[in-house]
Amino acid sequence: MTNITLFSQIISKLDRFSFTKLVRAHQTDKHQKGYNSWTHLVAMLFCQFAKSQSVRDISNGLRSATGNLNHLGIERAPSKSTISYQNKHRDWRLFRDYYYHLLKSLGQQAGFKQVKFRIKSKILLLDSTTISLCLSLFDWAKYKTQ
Repeated sequence: MTNITLFSQIISKLDRFSFTKLVRAHQTDKHQKGYNSWTHLVAMLFCQFAKSQSVRDISNGLRSATGNLNHLGIERAPSKSTISYQNKHRDWRLFRDYYYHLLKSLGQQAGFKQVKFRIKSKILLLDSTTISLCLSLFDWAKYKTQ
C-alpha cells in the first residue's frame, strides 16, 4: 500500500515540464553532479511547509520520508552541505520565473481574474503585531506576565 502525503499531493500539482524548460533556459543543472534543481525546489518547499528552522531540519525531515521520496520526484534526501551549497550557488532567477509561471497558470485554473484598479487616496497602514520582550532586559515589559 502506498502512503501519499499531503506534501506529495501539493508537489504533484506543480508543472514539472515547465520547470524543466526553465532549468534548460537558465542552465542551472549544467554542471551539477549530484542534486538537480527539482530536488532543490522540493527541499525549499518542504522548508516552508514544515516551518523548518535550519538546514538540518530540512535534511532530516526529507530523510525521514525515505519511502515516499519517489512521490516527490527525488531520488534521495539532500545532505545539509548540499542544501547549503545549492542555496549559495544556484541561480535564484529560476525560482522567480517558475513562481510567476505558477501564479499565472494556477490562477487561470482557479478562475482568478486580474483586476486593475487605481487608488486615488493615500493608504495608511498600522502594524498591530506584538513584540515579545525579555523581562530580564526590559523591566517595563511586565504587562506581559499577567
